[in-house]
Amino acid sequence: MSHRIFAMPFADIYPLYVTKVERKGHGKDEVDEVTRWLTGYDQAGIDAAIADRIDLETFFAAAPHWNPNATLITGVICGVRVEEIEDPLMQKVRYLDKLVDEVARGKKMSSILRGETAAPASRS
Repeated sequence: MSHRIFAMPFADIYPLYVTKVERKGHGKDEVDEVTRWLTGYDQAGIDAAIADRIDLETFFAAAPHWNPNATLITGVICGVRVEEIEDPLMQKVRYLDKLVDEVARGKKMSSILRGETAAPASRS
């Protein structure tokens, strides 16, 4: 079963993430940091995904390097435990949602990144 959210452009979701964290005193750079950590995109890749209006399905399918520690992301998002989501694509979408929620809540970045550092913010 394909969910409507999979066809939504990443460019439509991204500003919602940024607005959410900015309301709580955090910034776009933190959204970018968790996105890079999770997906392996560099900043140019994130910017291109936004500019090209690629859908979420393509955004996650084309991720350069899915972080193996993504499975350490646990908790509830939209009333569902992320670790129990069976659809792999939906789980990836909800992993990113969960990371953005953790940024908005003011959790330490080292904790959000499960003890790692983010991929560099290079513009290559």
